[in-house]
Amino acid sequence: MSEHDDDPADPGGTGTGLLVPPAWLVRTLRPQATAVPRAAAVRAAIGMALPVAVGAAVGRSAEGALVAMGALGAVLGDTADAYRLRVFNIAVPQLFAAAGLALGEQVHGHGWVAVGALTGLALVAGMMSTIGAVSSAAGLNVLLMAVIGAGLPFPPPWWRGPVLVLLGAALILVMALLAWPARSRVPERTAVVQAYRETANLLEAAGGADWSLARTRLTAALDHAYDLLLSRRALAPGRSRGMVRLIALLGALTPLVEVAPAVHAAGGHLSAGLAGEVRVIAVAVDSRRPLPALPGHPAELAPGEAADPVERAAAAALLHAREVLAGGYQDGAPTPVLRPAPLRLRLRDRTREVLLSADSWHYGLRLALCLGLAQTLVSTVTVPRSYWVPLTVTFVLKPDFGSVFSRAVLRALGTVVGLVLAAAVLETVPRGGWEAPVVAVLAAALPMVSRRSYGLQTVVMTPLILILSDLLSHQGVHLIAPRLLDSLLGCAIVLVAGYALWPESWHSRVGARLADAVDDVARYLECAFAGEGDGGGGGGAVSVGGADTAPLPGVVFPPAVPAPAVPAAAAVPGSRARLRRRLYRDLAGVRTEFQRALGEPPPVGARAAAWWPLVVAVERVIDASTATAVRTEQGAEPPRPAEVAAVAAELRALATAIRAGGADPGPVALPRDTTAGSALAAVRREVAAARSALAGPG
Repeated sequence: MSEHDDDPADPGGTGTGLLVPPAWLVRTLRPQATAVPRAAAVRAAIGMALPVAVGAAVGRSAEGALVAMGALGAVLGDTADAYRLRVFNIAVPQLFAAAGLALGEQVHGHGWVAVGALTGLALVAGMMSTIGAVSSAAGLNVLLMAVIGAGLPFPPPWWRGPVLVLLGAALILVMALLAWPARSRVPERTAVVQAYRETANLLEAAGGADWSLARTRLTAALDHAYDLLLSRRALAPGRSRGMVRLIALLGALTPLVEVAPAVHAAGGHLSAGLAGEVRVIAVAVDSRRPLPALPGHPAELAPGEAADPVERAAAAALLHAREVLAGGYQDGAPTPVLRPAPLRLRLRDRTREVLLSADSWHYGLRLALCLGLAQTLVSTVTVPRSYWVPLTVTFVLKPDFGSVFSRAVLRALGTVVGLVLAAAVLETVPRGGWEAPVVAVLAAALPMVSRRSYGLQTVVMTPLILILSDLLSHQGVHLIAPRLLDSLLGCAIVLVAGYALWPESWHSRVGARLADAVDDVARYLECAFAGEGDGGGGGGAVSVGGADTAPLPGVVFPPAVPAPAVPAAAAVPGSRARLRRRLYRDLAGVRTEFQRALGEPPPVGARAAAWWPLVVAVERVIDASTATAVRTEQGAEPPRPAEVAAVAAELRALATAIRAGGADPGPVALPRDTTAGSALAAVRREVAAARSALAGPG
């Protein structure tokens, strides 16, 4: 959300006509603007239509449908750009899917046994969702295929279905990896280039009204780049000079990113020239060509020659990025390149995280409750029900996928539209292979709409799954009316047992995320000015990933990997750099939670909107803290330790008040000789503004 958007404090909308929908519903229904993944669409069309056509041609339509189902799961998991991550993102969830299908087949038709098995599996799948994106996809796939296996009769033997599902996933995976030899590092380099371009956009926006929007876009670009490069490195330990260079270039952005708030605070007088020079570096990284000579700009000065601290910091940061691009490496220096800890340690950390986390148990129990109710309705009540009820529950009630209420609404609306399409297909398209072109069109549309809207994804997926189900059960158009009722029942179970009965559904988590950000600002100040608060780095461990991505536990620095020679004036201490990245992830998490909460119906949306002034105030506190750290590092008068401690204590008191939903905690007493022009004066002003903003949501 930018400062040019509609006022977020008006969640109910301003329309006065009876037919004007409320703003929260409009936000729920509005598709997101995303790039069209043409290659993924082609893979999906071939990977799903080909098995259907081959199965019809050889008289094995059911087997062809199973292969297509495996391909469908792989299509939904084909979201990574880096090729090594594609292997991981597609293969691991589909192995779980095959295991889930095998389990579902074993409990098919066994009443309470099926209820108990799927309820327990739902608990495990929900807890898995808290680990990370791949684990979440694996949990979704294992539960979906178990529900399908328990609800549909599959041809014997029991292992045929899982093998065919894996075959479909393998088909998508092979097509996704065809260009790997020629494009092995293109996605990673593209991500680094985009991070440089967004940094240039942020510098260009310094001092202007578009600053907040530019920072949000830079955060997303940095998170994406760190995910691709560091996750890829964790999966492929060892020396790769090309990857080391890309990661060094990404690390070289840290001084430039830290300089940006200082340039913004100074009114942006350096922004145009700096932005142009960063764009030149981005072009050189993209084209892998040498840099041209420095243009005429104050940043071309040696860092020690610039008069202003901000100019010195800008000059040093730009020089550092240029030296890294030119290949100024030295052996044995520390570098942010990661390698995985021993497998035993990673398994221990993950197991402890899942078993001891309150969020993990919370997600698992909520999913288990709803799926248990749905499966009880399917397996034990003597009315004509189907696997579509628990299937709907599984799709809607994935707590890590966003607002449960919004997903239930979108699922219901999307199912109605999708069933109309399915009815037209099942009624008009003859059997015997003619389904393949329809499957190809729907499969190609699926990657295009999945990232835009869950409702649009449901519109496409509903007829797709029904066509494949019809190849297994041969019920034809008679599937339509029961599936509509089943979907509405599934959504009702989610809205009652998975949403309305849980107290936290009626409160947003914006305040909790804001409080975490404020605590991290306090640690950042202590780290920058008092040499404390390394942010839990623990011997150089780096937390990677975006706002919605779990950090990699147990990662350590390799002992000797080539690293860039960092100019002394540009070097950012590792602990401070880690805390700065954490602050950016904090901001991204706050905004994500804020947007999610605005899609909730009243009163949740209105309560969330009341936090917006404080969100803006906390962002300004972070900017002021970073700008002060940069100026101090370049020779400005540093703050006294007593003042740092007082401001950090004030921030922690503010965080405590935010968590409690209380009133302004009031300022902490500063040292007597602290003046209005002291180093942290700008930070203290922004903290005071944040305290004032707290009076709204409090």
